[in-house]
Amino acid sequence: MQTIKCVVGGDGAISKTYLLISYTTNKFPLEYVPTPYTLRLFDTAGQEDYDKLQLLSYPQTDIFLVFFSEKWVPEITHHCPKTPFLLVGTQIDLRDDPSTSEKLAKNKQKPITPRTAEMLAHDLKAVKYVECSTLTQKAILTALEPPELTKSRRCVLL
Repeated sequence: MQTIKCVVGGDGAISKTYLLISYTTNKFPLEYVPTPYTLRLFDTAGQEDYDKLQLLSYPQTDIFLVFFSEKWVPEITHHCPKTPFLLVGTQIDLRDDPSTSEKLAKNKQKPITPRTAEMLAHDLKAVKYVECSTLTQKAILTALEPPELTKSRRCVLL
């Protein structure tokens, strides 16, 4: 059986850990679990205090999951330019939530559409865009289906 190392990166509190827990248990976690896996799924901390430690998870990564963030795509493409990544949208259940729409509207914002996210993924040279909801479990398994990768392009830090 082939082993795939997948590192999950993104800012804090955007459902990275919940996605991993939901994927591996098929249910939404009722409590936060800080160190959820030993499946070679690497859940990195999104806080700036851990920026240097995150580099330790990059070597030999086969694919990254990058959650929406201005920081993470430049970070991984700098350190692992040949390693593919997926752009991941979480919390899609909030797209139709009136309270969330109100909060966004106050800042002259609105939820991102799948089409806009797909165009962004293309512009960023992501393998693809996937979206899901860890709360409702919508598209969790689909979001983490390994994409077809043409050849091994593991991250190597020298």
